[in-house]
Amino acid sequence: MSTSQLYWAVGAIALALLYQLYSYTRLSSHHSQKPLKISQILVYPIKSLRPTQLTSALATQYGFLHDRVFMLLKVTPDGRENMAISKFPEMSRFLTSMHLDESGNGFVKVTFHLVGNSNHLRTLEIPLSPDVENLQDIEINLEGSPTKALQMQDTVNKWFSECFGYEVVMAFLGDNKRGTRFQDMLAPAPAPNTWLPSILLKKPASPQSKSLTFADCAPYLVVSATSLDDVSSRLPDGQEMDVTKFRPNIVLSGASKAWEEDYWRCIKIWDTELVMMHNCVRCKSINVDYETGDFGTGDSGQVLKKLQKDRRVDTGAKWSPVFGRYSFWSSNNKSAVQKLRVADEVRVIEVNEQRTTWSKMPVS
Repeated sequence: MSTSQLYWAVGAIALALLYQLYSYTRLSSHHSQKPLKISQILVYPIKSLRPTQLTSALATQYGFLHDRVFMLLKVTPDGRENMAISKFPEMSRFLTSMHLDESGNGFVKVTFHLVGNSNHLRTLEIPLSPDVENLQDIEINLEGSPTKALQMQDTVNKWFSECFGYEVVMAFLGDNKRGTRFQDMLAPAPAPNTWLPSILLKKPASPQSKSLTFADCAPYLVVSATSLDDVSSRLPDGQEMDVTKFRPNIVLSGASKAWEEDYWRCIKIWDTELVMMHNCVRCKSINVDYETGDFGTGDSGQVLKKLQKDRRVDTGAKWSPVFGRYSFWSSNNKSAVQKLRVADEVRVIEVNEQRTTWSKMPVS
């Protein structure tokens, strides 16, 4: 090795060390560096109904296995209307419980309770992988992202219609998927803006897939229990905010301060990375009162307003408060499936210098 080559090698190593030190400092400014833990795993087999809480779940590029693979539609004179809890708060009266075998197959048990009558319960069991041979094809446009789906059999549709008191049909996604509606994910990822030689840079994590189930915006929604405590502190003494009203998939405990997740870009659980692309901007669904199956009338019905005071931190959705991060399966992941468990250790491995900006295209 010549003297000039030796100088170049030493200089490159020094630059790499300086860049790593800069990255560490930037990470430390938004995160305490101590490991976090998964405190809850939540799966929503039927979109907008109450979730199933699991101790472990199989994670894939499309989300947890069986997450939001069914959805309900109200039959109207003009066709079908997508049902979501933000418009149909009575959906909160339906509880779900997934019963799975070792391979992850099984059924979801749906329990409907009539408001004011705890003894009035109706149940229905639905296979998570139903026989689709005789199911009718239907078209669904959800959040401006269209997909084909399958309409479930009459017995299922009749059961839900009787519970709701109006005609409803259930759709099963099957092997179909929807596309993302985030503008910044439709274009190629920009090259890193740095003066370092590319050979010294670690490739930033990026989403492996931009395909979705019936989830609104992303395969995963990750929230912090520390930030949830901040929301609860805004309620009267003795009241705690129910995290399921935020509809997360993964709840993380151990963050040193509330809202530090605003800056997280990538987390790592075992060998699995989740890339946090966008904030989750909130709507009135967090005001639903589970006891009445309607929008709350007291403090429980004012959560959105309380958060609007100081959590409108996304310039792309300036009227909506932020809680949680929409996340995607990383292209760095070697395995197509990873079993995640409650109490698994989680590390924040990338942060953003600034908060991300909401870029979802409007629904035409």
